[in-house]
Amino acid sequence: MRKLTLLIILLATAAVASPQQMPPPKTSVPQSDAQKAFEKMKTLTGSWDGTVMSIPINFTIRAASSGTAILHEGNTEKGPPNHEITMFYVEGDRLLGTHYCDAGNRVRWEGKMSPDEKTIEFSFLDVAGSTKGGLLKRMMFTMIDANKHVVDFTFIMPNGKPVELHGEFLRTK
Repeated sequence: MRKLTLLIILLATAAVASPQQMPPPKTSVPQSDAQKAFEKMKTLTGSWDGTVMSIPINFTIRAASSGTAILHEGNTEKGPPNHEITMFYVEGDRLLGTHYCDAGNRVRWEGKMSPDEKTIEFSFLDVAGSTKGGLLKRMMFTMIDANKHVVDFTFIMPNGKPVELHGEFLRTK
């Protein structure tokens, strides 16, 4: 019995004294350019007021779908945009946007962030639905600071003529 007790004490001491197996450190996977741009877009979460062509517009930007998408909603008091929405999301290694336009179509874009990480430009991929009312071909966000950003748009008129639009927006919340 005494030998058994001594053996148990020795085994217990050896177990305590032996180095503990530590799990290997978790290696973080570097973010793709698309994911970096998406995270930058998330910094715009909030409410914004500004004007485009002297038309006052309010934008609300928020994370949706457990943070896997960003909902961008535009409203004016009188007419377009009348609750236009754009969804931004990462698909594979691309930052994509789908714009649900008052013109009755859905434009898809691919976004790329500038080297200085202050601008994200969304370029035209394709469109579904009628383009008789025109289409929003390009959208570019430039982050000035935490409370101000600029949006530049290229709208293609029904006659095919591009119109360049510019808006400056200040954070309200």
